[in-house]
Amino acid sequence: MDEAAVSSLAARLADAGITRLGRSLAVRHVDAGSCGGCEISLAGAAALRAGLIRYGITLVDDPRAADVLLITGVVTTTMSDAVTRTLAAMAPPRFVVAVGDCAVDGGVFKGAPTVLGGAERIVPVDLLIAGCPPSPGRIIAGLVALLEANAAPVAGSRRSSRIEPHA
Repeated sequence: MDEAAVSSLAARLADAGITRLGRSLAVRHVDAGSCGGCEISLAGAAALRAGLIRYGITLVDDPRAADVLLITGVVTTTMSDAVTRTLAAMAPPRFVVAVGDCAVDGGVFKGAPTVLGGAERIVPVDLLIAGCPPSPGRIIAGLVALLEANAAPVAGSRRSSRIEPHA
């Protein structure tokens, strides 16, 4: 990504996160059965122009502190419970993002015996970011679009007015 695009995304994401949520965006990542390609892109996004923190995005380990559940990889039978438990632990308003072709629809692995398919097979998904793997810029742009489209501010409040569809 060029310098102008990075700066533009940083400004938009910081504005959307602070305006819509009153703070930075906290993301909990779950690898549901990935080959590692999407994780490399996610690491690239974290390293892009001094890291995700510059964009107002923090990766968190505790799902109770997360606003976004970011899923990579096909959902396997062994990881489906981890994904649903993570989502259940998150407080509303929460968003689910499927990153990469495997998380979108199972990718090249759909139909395999231990593969349930994409993330939408087990949890409602708010945003699909396709690609094998998607570029770091596409991941960041997707998070910006998610915030801008779904989290309108409440009048007189800094919290989101979004109605929680996953409750």
